Amino acid sequence: MKRRAAALTFLALFGLVSLAAGGCRNGSTSNLATLPTVPMKIGSKTFTLEIANDAAEREKGLMRRDSMDDDHGMIFVFADEQRLGFFMKNTRIPLDILFVNAAGVVVSIKQMRPYDVTTTYTDAPAKWAIELNQGQAAAAGVKVGDQLTIPDPARQPD
Repeated sequence: MKRRAAALTFLALFGLVSLAAGGCRNGSTSNLATLPTVPMKIGSKTFTLEIANDAAEREKGLMRRDSMDDDHGMIFVFADEQRLGFFMKNTRIPLDILFVNAAGVVVSIKQMRPYDVTTTYTDAPAKWAIELNQGQAAAAGVKVGDQLTIPDPARQPD
């Protein structure tokens, strides 16, 4: 009887410890979006983009995320056209990055590798950068020279 009670106590404690550990692990690598989102048509697909429209949000970007849905991404909003450069410090997801000028024209599309700290620059001044899972730009059929319509909530930084 004592052995059975001890076994049940062990199992109960093990279950509680497992739940607590699982909760901590999930909480520290949360992929839940806390930024506002906007739907945006890019090529033949519509993506849900998180809007990074201030310096802190642009700096954090997609860092420390383990994954992202194929139809999601992030749009980085800048006040003016400029030569933009991005790198992948602490970014675990391979990405496509589209650079878009103030007229909404895609001026370059690049691929970026996880954790690569080499800066990836646009080929021409851009006002927006859009990050998608690697391969999604090609899957959507978007190419340099395409015209995009930037949704109103992502037109100007905060």
